[in-house]
Amino acid sequence: MLLSHDVFSYVDYARLGLRHGLDPYVHAPDAAPSDPAFADVTWPETTSAYGPLFTLATYPLAWLPVDAAVAVLKAVAALSVLGLALVVARIAAWRGVNPLRAAAFVALNPLVLVHVVGGAHNDGLTMLLAMLAVAALLVRREASAGAGLVCAIAIKASAAVLAPFALLAAARPRRERTTSRIAGKTAFSAEEAVLSAVSPWRPVARLTFGALGAGLIVGVVAWLAFGWDWTHAFGLAGENQDRTSHMSIPVTFARLAGLGAGPVRTVALGLYGAALVGLLVWTWRGGDWVRAAAWAAFGLLLATSWLLPWYLIWALPLAAVSRDRTLTLLILALTAYQLGARIPI
Repeated sequence: MLLSHDVFSYVDYARLGLRHGLDPYVHAPDAAPSDPAFADVTWPETTSAYGPLFTLATYPLAWLPVDAAVAVLKAVAALSVLGLALVVARIAAWRGVNPLRAAAFVALNPLVLVHVVGGAHNDGLTMLLAMLAVAALLVRREASAGAGLVCAIAIKASAAVLAPFALLAAARPRRERTTSRIAGKTAFSAEEAVLSAVSPWRPVARLTFGALGAGLIVGVVAWLAFGWDWTHAFGLAGENQDRTSHMSIPVTFARLAGLGAGPVRTVALGLYGAALVGLLVWTWRGGDWVRAAAWAAFGLLLATSWLLPWYLIWALPLAAVSRDRTLTLLILALTAYQLGARIPI
């Protein structure tokens, strides 16, 4: 049993494009109500809110029966979470965190197992690409990091929360060495560290080059497929703040306090904006950028008026390698908060 039917929207958008010749960023599923996928779509009047890279990657599924397409997407979600756990374990070792514990913190979270894997959500794939970008930046592969981050955003816009922290991390002089306890050797040479300290803007240039290169390729392919209509997806993602979900922290607070949801969520977003600025300043002054990005992702979950259980994976892998016990405990508390309402027991 699927607790969310978003996966049928993924399939329906692909079938709209290939089977019906309709742009999924212009036409909603109800434009083809006779399609076999339509009966299980939860949001029949909503155009795609997903990035063009994900939409194009799902197009081949349009030639499969709907059940087979759903099964493929479930397998992709499972493999994404497995890959994410492996990447988190590697980063954890570099950062002096227990790799097995970090991987389990991500992959064995019940919301991840039931909703990301069981629900075949693309958030696992998004965070796999995002954490590959984090890993690349930690080992001084700035161009690869920029490209990976753009690809993650081109799957789902939520990965963009990492971008400013990655940019600040690249801009800072790096005099420290990132070491791997597993390999027992430095992840980049002393010469590279000296070069970075002397010319800190070279890593920024490489990060920007990688991001622009990937963005250009994705943008051109998306334009050929959808014109400029694909940019509407990012607007739809922002419009989610006009909606409310029952488990949203600001909405729950407003309900318990007998207040209007609108003013409370406005205050919550304002507080989040202030906290985000503070985290960026702290990062610029030498703070741990991975830890700051983890707090930024967690803060977004607390502030959003549209909180769904699979969104937890936006913060889980970053928290797992953050070296911040308080943050990991808060992540577990947020998991417990959603568990009873989101997983039938």
